[in-house]
Amino acid sequence: MNTSVRVSVVYHSVTGTVAEIAREIAEAAEKSGAEVRLRRVQEFPGLPEPADSAAAEIPCATVDDLLWADAIAMGSPTRFGNISAQLKHFLDSLGDAWRKGLLADKVYSAFTATSSKHGGQESTLLALITSFHHFGGVVVAPGYTRPEKFADGNPYGTAHCTQARTYPVDDATRKAAQVQAERFVKFAHAIKCAEQ
Repeated sequence: MNTSVRVSVVYHSVTGTVAEIAREIAEAAEKSGAEVRLRRVQEFPGLPEPADSAAAEIPCATVDDLLWADAIAMGSPTRFGNISAQLKHFLDSLGDAWRKGLLADKVYSAFTATSSKHGGQESTLLALITSFHHFGGVVVAPGYTRPEKFADGNPYGTAHCTQARTYPVDDATRKAAQVQAERFVKFAHAIKCAEQ
């Protein structure tokens, strides 16, 4: 009986902020005992490559990365209160897997970053969560379950404000990402054990 949890962390990032949060979530999931795949969504042709220098070394996400996983964390920068077109394009490519019920019964969680306070963090997270509900997923948000979550102030998922890149990912955001990862890994493990 294999009860280790498999986690895919899938993100889109242009400036590197969301990528940094994704790495924090991936590392915390590994420390919680999960096997982790860190994946970025492919950039559209003709657009500049991400500013994140480590991005080139991260494989692009595929449907198989989601099918493999017991738990999936997805992250996107906020684009006018919504997810980026690149991540939306990836979500739209999942139709066949969704029709076959292959995305159901997995644990899902979301994270984001904005360049301005109240710049659509919650609506972006809720847009992702809406997709997770359509998949038949089990959404595990961090909630206000630990004191660290009050610091970033978002119960729906980890959210960071860069203030036009003058505020790098800080300890409060890193701790919020760790709390989120530990929580969704815990629930994914409980579900996996119950199914075996």
